[in-house]
Amino acid sequence: MSGHDLGNRKLGYMLLTRIIVRVAESDMAICRAGAFTIVVAVCGTALASVRADELVDHHQHLISPQALAVFSAPKAITAADLIEQMDIAGIDRAVILSDAYGFSNPFKDPGSDEYARVRAENDWVSTQVATYPTRLIGFCAVDPLRDYALDEIERCSNDPNLSTGLKLHFGNSDVNLDIEEHVERVRAVFASANAHGMSIVVHARANIDHGRPYGSKQAQVFLERLLPAAPDVTVQIAHLASGGGYDAVVDDALKVYAEAIQRRDPRARNLYFDASGIPITGMWEQNASLLTERMRQIGMNRILFGVDGIIPGNSPTEFLERWHKLPLSADEFRQIESNVAPYLRPASVRRAIP
Repeated sequence: MSGHDLGNRKLGYMLLTRIIVRVAESDMAICRAGAFTIVVAVCGTALASVRADELVDHHQHLISPQALAVFSAPKAITAADLIEQMDIAGIDRAVILSDAYGFSNPFKDPGSDEYARVRAENDWVSTQVATYPTRLIGFCAVDPLRDYALDEIERCSNDPNLSTGLKLHFGNSDVNLDIEEHVERVRAVFASANAHGMSIVVHARANIDHGRPYGSKQAQVFLERLLPAAPDVTVQIAHLASGGGYDAVVDDALKVYAEAIQRRDPRARNLYFDASGIPITGMWEQNASLLTERMRQIGMNRILFGVDGIIPGNSPTEFLERWHKLPLSADEFRQIESNVAPYLRPASVRRAIP
């Protein structure tokens, strides 16, 4: 069997799994078939009604050979590697978030000439994304606390493969929103991204290993101090404000954003969340009711599908299997998987959620 045929068969079985998961919760009869061609023939109507027209992974990473020095990954991951996995899982497009901030991680030693390495990582992502221009969308990355941060945002804004957006990682960069200098530096970065029309994806969870403060207080600073600095672009909080899984501390933070959205706070007008990293086995189940309560409070139209990096155990196919174990309805899964972030929509249809 050729690799192409094998990929088609795997994709067929993956789509069949997704049909069964969703149709089982609807008023349609569950379609039973042993091959994808039979599914199409017997369950064509069901497939059309439950499969999103386009499934977009809003949180994905590649890993360059040089990044292996600062990230615990077994091997480099190229665009070709990712596309192969996307095809198997039936994912149409992916947002590629640069890991360049890793070269300024204060707890690691990436070597000399830090900024040169940051530029090189962003440039590598640009080159990789360019090989699949209709399927991959690149985001630049930077440590917001570094003096060169604004220069790198300016540089990335002139690269068509990176100008869509900016990735920040508060945990990796050790951003502490209890420190005024940190808040001011991040505000300047938000303002710069806004000025260049670059959307922002931010891992807002503070550093866990070093016990940095995180909860409602820090979320309030994010809402009151950071979001107003970027009023014109989409701000996407990664992992539903967690660092993976879902616990009471994360819920304390996410509740601040959910309540702001509920009361139509204008600062949250362009605020979205991706759900990558949530369904990690053993790290969300005990808080399932809190998780679903917050997701419904936020609104499924603001939650974006995302897989996160294709490290061992987290291929898109494996993620989808765990993802569909969340206690959401078929309609809720369908809504999230149909969402497309404003920064990926044609300019003529971009608008904030009312």
